[in-house]
Amino acid sequence: MYIKTKEEIKILKQGGQILAGILKEVTDSARPGVGTEKLEELADKLIKEAGGIPAFKNYPLGGGIFFPSILCISINNEVVHGSSLPNRIINDGDIVDIDIGMEWPATKELQEELKVPINKHSKTGGFFTDTCMTIGVGDVAPEAKKLMQITKECLDLAIKEIKPGNTINDLARAVQTHAESHSYGVVKDLVGHGVGYFAHEAPDVFNYEISEKAPENVVLEPGMVIAVEPMINMGTWKVKTDTNGYTVLTEDGSLSAHFEHSIAVTEDGCEVLTKI
Repeated sequence: MYIKTKEEIKILKQGGQILAGILKEVTDSARPGVGTEKLEELADKLIKEAGGIPAFKNYPLGGGIFFPSILCISINNEVVHGSSLPNRIINDGDIVDIDIGMEWPATKELQEELKVPINKHSKTGGFFTDTCMTIGVGDVAPEAKKLMQITKECLDLAIKEIKPGNTINDLARAVQTHAESHSYGVVKDLVGHGVGYFAHEAPDVFNYEISEKAPENVVLEPGMVIAVEPMINMGTWKVKTDTNGYTVLTEDGSLSAHFEHSIAVTEDGCEVLTKI
């Protein structure tokens, strides 16, 4: 388990706020008829201008597969890991999950200018944050709007459970109870994760209740930084992998929504790092 210092969390918050601003610019640009490649180009430009490095592009997925783009753009029945490359057109009525991660600051010049701690776990020395949101594009069906609203509420309810002494199950129970009260499926094949020194690190952050005695039911403590990311399907919780080897789809073709924040556990609660 990785515990961050207060100085490191301060840098994670700075990077997280920059990343939140980049995500807002990208989501604001997602309109009917816009290609995902244009959003990819915008994210690339904004991350470079900020002095960061994309966390997802060329990320190893196993089996000799590397994720091809900066952005994960998952549309409608795509749960996560949809790619922005090759280009796809966003249509009126789509719900679009845009997921972005960044290492920051990732240049020696910026690190020296800001006099920040160096992440010894990364060759470029920056710290990682991760965030996403699902948006409706154009004229979106009421049932799709409700799915996005409930998924965002699941994230908000999980955040309220983040404090020292609580466990991963406290977060998971909040997500699962709220989603299932609306007859939605909580994805079980994918989980949130620790973040900061690496794009993905321990612990796993479940969205569904596990055994209280399981070693994975970690007790939260100050200095932990976790990415909480409910993935909620309108139909079954079951998923499958697309033929490209990385995009995860709902098994029944139903819509899926996904929201995420990077969050630090503090002495008396928590702090959301990826908000403006």
